[in-house]
This record gives sequence, structure tokens and C-alpha cells, in this order.
Amino acid sequence: MTEISPSVIIYDLHQARHVLGLQRPVTLLSAPGAASQAGCLWWKLLIDAAGASEISFLDCDDAAGRALEALRLGLHGIILRPQPSFTTVAEIAAAQGAIVLYQAPPALDLAAPGAFYRLRAWLDG
Repeated sequence: MTEISPSVIIYDLHQARHVLGLQRPVTLLSAPGAASQAGCLWWKLLIDAAGASEISFLDCDDAAGRALEALRLGLHGIILRPQPSFTTVAEIAAAQGAIVLYQAPPALDLAAPGAFYRLRAWLDG
């Protein structure tokens, strides 16, 4: 798996800005399957509005079409569960300088009870 900063699952712009405002290395992740639930454009707009400069990952679950859509929108990080077209999507991503993970890295989910209280310690690792 690609080496990345501590990961945090976010759900909205407020959470993204809060996490980034701590000014620590962080990798923002969408919720599992968010590409099919909220859409790729939603994630791109959220990440752009938050001003995220480090790579972030949109979880596409096993939806290769959504992963390709994310790449077409210029996203540089996607999570795509292994399935028959995984290799093809990974090759397309690599040609664009994007990263495809086959599973989400360990992450602090901000929807979990008490997650905001544990956030600084999680990022400081």
C-alpha cells in the first residue's frame, strides 16, 4: 500500500476545514462507497473548497465506472475494491499520476462517537 499521512474520514466541508486547520499532515478520505452515494463531483468540490493540498481519496467501493469518473474529474486518489477491471483502472490512474488503493487505510472516522476529541492524538500518531 502507498505510504500516506494519518487518515481521517470526513463527511462535509466543515469537517474538512476543521481537520486541515490543525495544520498537521493528514490524508482526507470519503466515507466508504461515497462515490456512488454522493458522487465524484461532490468530493472534488468539497476537497477544492477546503483547500486540501495533500492527496485525498474518494472511496468508489467496487464501482469501476465511478472510479473512472473520478479520474476524469482530475481527482488524484481513489479507493477501488479489487474486481475484474481494477488493473485497467489502476493503469489509467497511473498514466494520469493518480493513486488507486485497493482498500482504505486505517482511519479515524469523524462520525464515530468522540472522534473529534481523539483527532489531535490520531494525527500526532
